[in-house]
Amino acid sequence: MVKEKISEQQWQLRDLWVGIGCQSGSSLQLIETAIEQVFKYNQLDRRAIAGFATINTKASEVALVELCRLRNLPIKTFTAEILSTVSVPNPAKIIEAQVGTPSVAEAAAILAASHPNSSNCSKLLPVPAKLKVRLLIPKQIFRLHGQLKAVTLAVAQECEDKGYLHPLSCIHLTYLTKPL
Repeated sequence: MVKEKISEQQWQLRDLWVGIGCQSGSSLQLIETAIEQVFKYNQLDRRAIAGFATINTKASEVALVELCRLRNLPIKTFTAEILSTVSVPNPAKIIEAQVGTPSVAEAAAILAASHPNSSNCSKLLPVPAKLKVRLLIPKQIFRLHGQLKAVTLAVAQECEDKGYLHPLSCIHLTYLTKPL
């Protein structure tokens, strides 16, 4: 896991994208608890969050909409077709069977971080042959005691030189995209 702390200068840049996969009807409490736990365990500052990313079928999920409203942060959504073009470290066949892509959280975080200034995510095809981002936190699945729903989170970082990272601290991971 990530052992370095984000400096105050870095969090002001808001370069972390949180990919979220969730079951319909997941609670805001579950999503916020998952984010809190991931960021605390990995010594990341929540103020560095640039936004959230998910599959387009979750764009109107009540808890996600409320999360973005409360934090005043954007949400980027991607179609299953676009998400499925990203090779991820932890694909899941069961998710692919359910939503049409082997990854939601990791792929969405990677795509959002690789296109931080793009507001229309439906027009990202063709996906660049190589995406250079740092997948800080691979997907993690969370449940709360007494709740039946689950949420999956992954965190990716924009990885361009902004003058605050040591050149060796941001290892560029290359995620080759798969042909459609």
